[in-house]
Amino acid sequence: MPQQDPGAGSPAHLTTTVERGSFAVARCTCGWSGPARRSRDRARTDARGHAESP
Repeated sequence: MPQQDPGAGSPAHLTTTVERGSFAVARCTCGWSGPARRSRDRARTDARGHAESP
């Protein structure tokens, strides 16, 4: 189930973390998708990094 990353970015960058089997992937409403990670925390970090970048 997707989880909203609280406080991540502006309305243009709403990120979620999606699980695919044993991997977690960060995604954004702008179309960006991070790499698959075994660590959910690392996927959330990827999402925060994306939302904070200009």
